[in-house]
Amino acid sequence: MKVEYPRKEGTPVSHLPFSPAVKVGDMLYVSGQASVDATGKIVNDTFAGEVRRSFENLKKILEDVGSSLDDVIQTRNYVKSDEHVAEFNEIYKEFFTAPYPSRTTLTRCLGIVQFEVDCIAVTNQD
Repeated sequence: MKVEYPRKEGTPVSHLPFSPAVKVGDMLYVSGQASVDATGKIVNDTFAGEVRRSFENLKKILEDVGSSLDDVIQTRNYVKSDEHVAEFNEIYKEFFTAPYPSRTTLTRCLGIVQFEVDCIAVTNQD
């Protein structure tokens, strides 16, 4: 199978050595998305603001390759502080509905940002 590195103009980028997404067949692997603008500059905000911006970045990358949040099969979520887990769960339900993707959530694991998310999704679904 061919490995592709899809990216459209305006897709959030990072100055770190990784691709926003890697596509292999119908599988899409999206790198960690945080509260950054299209140039990769960190946008500090409230916890809720950072979570929503991160999910909007994730959504944009998925849509750029013909996928969507509905096509996500797994998320990995990184929450800086335990005190934000309940708030995170409520915001998560704004972006995903039942039946939810499989999920892992880690806490006390970030430095500069308050939240980050990566995912595995499928593309080209009928």
